[in-house]
Amino acid sequence: MSHPPEIRVLDPFPAAAVESLAAESVREGFRFVRRLMDEHASGQVRFDRPGEVLLGVYDGPELVAIGGVTHDPYGGDASVGRVRHVYVHPAHRRRGVGAALVGALEARAHGRFTALVLRTDTAPAARFYAALGYRALAGGGTATHRRELPPG
Repeated sequence: MSHPPEIRVLDPFPAAAVESLAAESVREGFRFVRRLMDEHASGQVRFDRPGEVLLGVYDGPELVAIGGVTHDPYGGDASVGRVRHVYVHPAHRRRGVGAALVGALEARAHGRFTALVLRTDTAPAARFYAALGYRALAGGGTATHRRELPPG
């Protein structure tokens, strides 16, 4: 990174900057950043309920990573949040950007949620989340990993 990374709340939603990340993610075979854009445009997911947040990591003026936390729409437990749409541009991976982003999401979720869940379908992402303290869950559910948040 040419600048120290800066993590910002993405409100208002920076559609042009997110479009650039979405295009890169599609080149890698991932569609979830595009889905984030579609869900935001339709109003389906806006990261605007209590405890929800969408964060971006900037290297100077460039958005290089994105991720959010919402209420888990699948579990039926209001105390569980869901980590969603975490994506780091390939040129910025393995530099602590993803870990800093997830840490910031957890800090925002602390005090609102007792646990966070997420779903990933790649082995590198599963290793990444395991290294951050997320435990793998049994297959077949709506989430692949879970982390309990400390009380308080």
